[in-house]
Amino acid sequence: MREEHELNQNKAPIYEALQKFRQMRVVPFDVPGHKRGRGNPELTEFLGERCISIDVNSMKPLDNLCHPISVIREAEELAADAFGAAHAFLMVGGTTSSVQTMVLSVCKRGDKIILPRNVHRSVINALVLCGAIPVYVNPEVNHHLGISLGMKREQVAKAIAEHPDAVAVLVNNPTYYGICSDLKAIVKMAHDAGMYCLADEAHGTHFYFGEDMPVSAMEAGADMASVSMHKSGGSLTQSSLLLVGPNIQEGHVRKIINLTQTTSGSYLLMSSLDISRRNLALRGREVFRQVSSMAAYAREEINAVGGYYAFGSELINGDSVFDFDPTKLSVHTRDIGLAGIEVYDLLRDEYDIQIEFGDIGNILAYLSIGDRPQELERLVSALAEIRRRYQTDSSGLMNQEYIDPEVVMSPQEAFYAETISVPIGSSTGCICSEFVMCYPPGIPILAPGEKITEDILEYIKYAKEKGCSMTGPEDPEIEYINILKEDDHGTLV
Repeated sequence: MREEHELNQNKAPIYEALQKFRQMRVVPFDVPGHKRGRGNPELTEFLGERCISIDVNSMKPLDNLCHPISVIREAEELAADAFGAAHAFLMVGGTTSSVQTMVLSVCKRGDKIILPRNVHRSVINALVLCGAIPVYVNPEVNHHLGISLGMKREQVAKAIAEHPDAVAVLVNNPTYYGICSDLKAIVKMAHDAGMYCLADEAHGTHFYFGEDMPVSAMEAGADMASVSMHKSGGSLTQSSLLLVGPNIQEGHVRKIINLTQTTSGSYLLMSSLDISRRNLALRGREVFRQVSSMAAYAREEINAVGGYYAFGSELINGDSVFDFDPTKLSVHTRDIGLAGIEVYDLLRDEYDIQIEFGDIGNILAYLSIGDRPQELERLVSALAEIRRRYQTDSSGLMNQEYIDPEVVMSPQEAFYAETISVPIGSSTGCICSEFVMCYPPGIPILAPGEKITEDILEYIKYAKEKGCSMTGPEDPEIEYINILKEDDHGTLV
């Protein structure tokens, strides 16, 4: 039973401890070596003395992230209470670290995990680390928009029936584009089959605080959820939360976190989580009501421009689009003859507007707690002018964002296999041993263990030509790609 003071969402224990520590004027004979900024005056001038003075090491008054017993522990309990979780962990390695902890907490080598293929690379990275076997549920595709949707209930049920030995089901809640699967139904199916349900909520922090939002993972009964507080929650970049339900053992998860997370947790990141949690708990409902209202206004204005399609809740079909995140401002651009990445580049280079990403057919403007109506007006005006100045014939544009993969072996087997580097144009039919993706959003076009096809090579070439930021392979130019080596008889080595 938590004591009453621990549930007071007005408190920010890490922030308060750092404030007290700053007033103590402690003489530092520990790390970090900049010694409250005195040893690096240029850094202090750039970041500010107040910031540098709380870039400190773990010590008794400030607790220890690896084994919290005081202020960090209290901050985690407050976060759990605010998000409706049995426990919450402060994560300073981003939601990548949080997602990987989820998978590593429930999967070991050889275990099967059911998941959509349009996952973030961090999920597949976790499979490389632990040796689990992915059972992909290929998402339905909206062919006009060219985007992958959520997992259909019957697809998940089929995967569970065909793989009753799987240990978990992982769900995106929501996708980058704001698409939500029927999370409650999937949780029930997983639990009825004796499996865990994990949720990647990198883009769903606001689900816990907004009104008329899709269901959150904890409310749906999921066992674990990774929440990007730094995206829509307002904390510093690289800070995140891992939420767990009552069926997950806290001590086991902490042990998994400590396998990969730093032993030198940043108090800048932790205090930002603490302060942001307090802000959301006290004001989140009002703030996200305003964000949803701004997004609705922007969708209406952009659609009135013509040519663009700012899509929203009209996509809901009760299954593969079970719900839609009302804060998402996703805009289809292909009908004006421009790829999303081309509009992305024009907005930045000619209008000084930086949006979240542009891909083959769409752009995403990420709206959250710091946005104001006047900036949205500027975005709408810029999009109208781009249409007027640059609209062209759309017949030559590629319209497919998602290509079903052909999985030949597990990500871990392929990643650690003997490989050779070949020109990417000569790799058709080979087995890839590395990732290829546009970042953002960081969903792999190719992952280790998947067959390279002509469709995939055409997509990669097209994305490069249009200016997408391609990442993953050892070769930074992506002229070469690592494939699995074969012996003289054509057998994989």
